[in-house]
Amino acid sequence: MFEIGYGDDGDIVCSGRLDAAQCEKALLLMNEIADTSTLDFASLEYISSAGLGVLLKTQKRLAESGAALKIINVNNHIHDVFRYSGFHSIFDIEAKEE
Repeated sequence: MFEIGYGDDGDIVCSGRLDAAQCEKALLLMNEIADTSTLDFASLEYISSAGLGVLLKTQKRLAESGAALKIINVNNHIHDVFRYSGFHSIFDIEAKEE
């Protein structure tokens, strides 16, 4: 199960598992983003390569206008995925406080 929406503070909150079956749901919201935005991954348990693709597509589109995605509250497993894939150099990422 995957959920995505806006939190009370305006951050985009992702929870559950972002895999290939959920990418369309994520893209619907991501395509609405026009300015620098923060993604809160505190409740995201898993991200697949397809999920990484959604983030990369959004980051590239935003970069054309000088905006970017910031990703916060990333758990150790997802942080490793970003590091192993090289995405840690593409995104501003903050690890989850344990």
